[in-house]
Amino acid sequence: MPTATGYTLTSSTTTVPFAEAVERVRTELKEEGFGVLCEIDVQATLGEKLGVEQEPYTILGACNPPLAHQALSAEPELGTLLPCNVVVYERGSEIHIPAIDADRMLSIVDNDELAPVASKVRAKLASVVERAANSR
Repeated sequence: MPTATGYTLTSSTTTVPFAEAVERVRTELKEEGFGVLCEIDVQATLGEKLGVEQEPYTILGACNPPLAHQALSAEPELGTLLPCNVVVYERGSEIHIPAIDADRMLSIVDNDELAPVASKVRAKLASVVERAANSR
């Protein structure tokens, strides 16, 4: 099971190739009812804008429509915290797959109606992180 840091859910690293890890995350997000609304290739963006080189780093902005609808109905300005990000990045020879901890993220919003939604999102993203890092 993934561990929680101050704001992320992380699992053990994986040694599969980077592109395969990104595809695993996409597959596992779909299994949990999420779609990928946006994808940011940080490596390419920083290379283009700043001329810096860094290891592969991709941010996938994920959304589970029924849960997003429920959350936005309870708190219309919550869109400022969406979508939920899952990151795939390489450091050395290891691929890391963290996701936002929705319980922590939504704890900054003072609305008790969000707690059940946050717990569901957290559980689903924890499953994504775990399976993407450990699937064979």
